[in-house]
Amino acid sequence: MTDTVEAAHGMRPGPGARLVSGVLGFWTHGRRVERVCYVVGGLLLLSGLLHLGVFAVDGGPWEGPVSWRKPVTFGLSFGLTLITIAWVASFVPLGERARRVLLGVFAGACVVEVALITLQGWRRVPSHFNMETGFDTAVSRVLAAGGAVLIVTLVWLTTAAFRRDGRDGRDGRDGWGAPSMRLAVRAGLAALMVALATGAAMIARGVVQVTTGHQETAYHVAGALKPAHAVTMHAVLVLPALAWLLTFTRLPEARRVRAVALTTGLYAAVAVVVTAWSLVAFVTA
Repeated sequence: MTDTVEAAHGMRPGPGARLVSGVLGFWTHGRRVERVCYVVGGLLLLSGLLHLGVFAVDGGPWEGPVSWRKPVTFGLSFGLTLITIAWVASFVPLGERARRVLLGVFAGACVVEVALITLQGWRRVPSHFNMETGFDTAVSRVLAAGGAVLIVTLVWLTTAAFRRDGRDGRDGRDGWGAPSMRLAVRAGLAALMVALATGAAMIARGVVQVTTGHQETAYHVAGALKPAHAVTMHAVLVLPALAWLLTFTRLPEARRVRAVALTTGLYAAVAVVVTAWSLVAFVTA
């Protein structure tokens, strides 16, 4: 009713109101699997925040393989990543069954990763590269398997984003057809592939160190690639978010594309520098 009255008087909601309405639209108009991912991602974020409170009360070291940092950072990181991937995937043309399977498997892997890392945090033992007991070895192997599942699903999504054009066949939702959003999503997912590669390299190098009897060295060597892993991982949120925010401006699509392309170029330049620096530290560690 309010929108009708405003339209009758030539009024239009302000940018803030339209932004809030747009955010809420991803929930109200989202598919069920997307809404489930948003809820699960929110719970993972809450887990990270709760463990930040535990750290504030219990104290202890922040760095190192045994600290409250891991339940905090992994809860926050996986929560944000799950919400981001569900949101970004909403723009990518996928069959409904494929979308449910992809997001469902991805969400399940995120929950398992955070749950096991949190469990090991409460047990006060390392979660990764820990072969001290049979149980710890099983946890480390499940975490590695979960990482492999995450890689497979994200490669699947990236392949679909680069292979397919047009609108979603279910509801004709626009957005993916916009060149600026298509560029942002593809660039973000491409950067995410680099993040997955650095993550796989960290795990592989760490496992080699552990199997040769250098467990402490494993944590030091694997950590060298963390900056590269972090900066390339978050492009999949930053770039599509920019493209989406630009839709609330009066810029024509051609200028939006240039803005996204410029930001992508700057982001890539920073990522190259950080990755090169991290690789040097990784190789020489």
